[in-house]
Amino acid sequence: MLIILLFLLLLTCHPRHVTTNNHLQPQDTMDPSELQTLYSIMETLSLDQKWRLNYPNPCKPSASWVGIECKRGVTDSHLHVTRLDFVFHQNQNNTFCVKEQNWKSWTFFPAAILTISQTRISGRIPPEISQLSSLVHLDLSYNQLTGAIPVELCKLRNLVGLDLSYNSLTGPVPNAIGQLGMLQKLDFSSNLLTGSVPNSVEKLTSLVFMALSNNGFHGKPPVGLANLKGLEYLIMDNNPMSTELPTEFGHLPKLQELRLADSGYSGEIPAIFSQLSNLTTLSLQNNRLTGNIPLGLGNLSHIYHLNLSKNWLSGEIPFDSGFLKRLGKNLDLSGNGQLCLNPLQAYDSVKLGVDVCNRSNARVGNSSSRIQPLKKSEGRVVEFSRPALFFVFLGLGCVGI
Repeated sequence: MLIILLFLLLLTCHPRHVTTNNHLQPQDTMDPSELQTLYSIMETLSLDQKWRLNYPNPCKPSASWVGIECKRGVTDSHLHVTRLDFVFHQNQNNTFCVKEQNWKSWTFFPAAILTISQTRISGRIPPEISQLSSLVHLDLSYNQLTGAIPVELCKLRNLVGLDLSYNSLTGPVPNAIGQLGMLQKLDFSSNLLTGSVPNSVEKLTSLVFMALSNNGFHGKPPVGLANLKGLEYLIMDNNPMSTELPTEFGHLPKLQELRLADSGYSGEIPAIFSQLSNLTTLSLQNNRLTGNIPLGLGNLSHIYHLNLSKNWLSGEIPFDSGFLKRLGKNLDLSGNGQLCLNPLQAYDSVKLGVDVCNRSNARVGNSSSRIQPLKKSEGRVVEFSRPALFFVFLGLGCVGI
């Protein structure tokens, strides 16, 4: 079924010129062969529509077909489908699901933008997908796809966006992924992918967004990760990386979000992370990080979300009161038993989930410092305002008199 539909869809790449009815001008109609192929697809997917009856001319501007976009052809006067969106919309009458759960008997439509999301499609991604060379955006997210990512997918050299997230895809990412040089968005999150992230990712120099979270990736990042100078979002949390936190992440100058939580990273937080001047979000919680928090993190003027909780960090927190106030509840340092706060900022210690440092602490920022939280027997330091101190000394003076 899938193969048959694919064959039909590919025929639309070669539109045929046929005589049209007089009451419909050619410039207002779809190519007949392309129209029949579109009906075949929709009749395979749809649960509740009579497409041929309800939409005799789907590309007509007055048609209310949700999820379709058309443009006039360059070499003919017909309208051609450039976008198909099969996303399930709860508030719309058009609902889609695959009637037959066999992808080998299903196919795709050769549009530039193809979205088949939340439609309960199952099975493997067919290698024939490589024939859809006009695709610019492909979204197969939130389905029930299984098997490996076909290497043939990497032949779609015009792809700018590729989203296969929230499926059950397995195996490694094909090394041929590096052939998608125009790719700006890559989302493979929430699958069952394994192995290491292929080094060929360094060739995706147009990449702006990369999400690989909730998979089984492990090991070090690609050697040439620093080549992704335009990368702004790197989402890789919840992978069993089990390696030292790489310094390579600190060489991505445009990075705005870096999410590496729940991934078994160890070692110290690289000081070079302090040079990520565009960073707004840094999530490193629930790892095995040790040592001090780099001093420079407090100088990141755009950051508004910082989570370093549930690690083994130690020493004095290097953030001033302005930084603490700016982040507020978006700063989480709890679950680090050897981390403590300057006594002058003791009023913030409860909010941060840390203790107050002992007054005899060594300098902050040195990995060999012996900064220790204040022991319970020593009490908690209380900060007095200047007016309060004035009345205290005034009272002492009166007692003396």
